[in-house]
Amino acid sequence: MQNLPGQKPAASVAIVGAGDYIGSAIARRFALEGYHVFAGRRNGEKLAPLAAEIEAAGGTCTGLSLDARQENAVTDFMGRADDAAPLKVVVFNVGTNVSFPVLETTERVFRKVWELACYAGFLTGREGARRLLPHGRGSIFFTGATASVRGGNGYTAFASARFGLRAVAQSMARELGPQNIHVAHLAIDSGVDTEWVRQRIAAKGGSSEERILMNPASIAETYWHLHRQPRDAWTHEPDLRPNSETW
Repeated sequence: MQNLPGQKPAASVAIVGAGDYIGSAIARRFALEGYHVFAGRRNGEKLAPLAAEIEAAGGTCTGLSLDARQENAVTDFMGRADDAAPLKVVVFNVGTNVSFPVLETTERVFRKVWELACYAGFLTGREGARRLLPHGRGSIFFTGATASVRGGNGYTAFASARFGLRAVAQSMARELGPQNIHVAHLAIDSGVDTEWVRQRIAAKGGSSEERILMNPASIAETYWHLHRQPRDAWTHEPDLRPNSETW
């Protein structure tokens, strides 16, 4: 679905949590196919370089500040995305990977992680579905993690929120699938090649060159593939990892 110069995009993708790595890679991949990218994140001014890159390549992108925990903000975001071009894809990609020993996990930390990783996902999925259903088809994708399926030492808050998001995705898939909405939960089961991950590896005395980290562009390719799947062979929960990852 390539757009001609000056032509209005035929469809849009709304990305909640369009960070510098996975979220931005998803934005680039869908923009390449002619989708108008509607990207939201905290400190939306940080989206300016991404929007400029997409537009320089012939695509279109709207970047906005968004607190995905605020119902009215998410509702407005989805509405504006659908107004820009018929909404076809919704991606929830908010990251909240924090680690605290259980005795150091405060009520504030636990609640904030749940709000960001689970509650915000519910709002995104619900409001996305409100816009997709009238179009008769669409995709809603949730970015998960290893902690979505397995709790770990120090991850009481993070894992519980990710478990909850996985339940939201499963429930929505069962309800919305018969209505032609493809809901998927992607378990990213490895380190992603980001500056934060490289810093964590270095802090533990290791070298990021000693292991294969996942390229955000490779992850984005899976989102595009899922959206293109025929409805008689949908995937609900792919798990992504490099060939060298122990699992």
